[in-house]
Amino acid sequence: MSQYETAQAFFDAYETGKGWDVCRQWCKPDATFSCQADALAETTTLAAYADWMKGLLTPIPDGHFKLTAFAADEARGTVVAAAEFHGTQTGEGGPVAPTGKSVVSDYAYVMQFDGDKISHMTKIWNDVQALRGLGWA
Repeated sequence: MSQYETAQAFFDAYETGKGWDVCRQWCKPDATFSCQADALAETTTLAAYADWMKGLLTPIPDGHFKLTAFAADEARGTVVAAAEFHGTQTGEGGPVAPTGKSVVSDYAYVMQFDGDKISHMTKIWNDVQALRGLGWA
């Protein structure tokens, strides 16, 4: 499986809330995570981010992504995905009672590989705008 195919399988599983138990097959066991957003400031591993993403789909059960770009830079061992997250908070489990508000939030992932496994992922995301759209900020 190429890095592109691995990243694609990983992205689809991550964004549909499969969690670390499924996503780990495409990653190094100690894969790291970074994001310059307050909502994820304490999240430093891909395992923790997978669980965060899985948990997000409880208050936002219709959460889904629309992929807008997907590209591999084989020379640098990197795959980049850009997407929009769409969803409405209708479920319990969020920071506030269900708001019924919807959001479309742009984000990008930069997935770095060590051989055939993802070793680090950076998420580029404006959390303040997304949380405000849901009525959470």
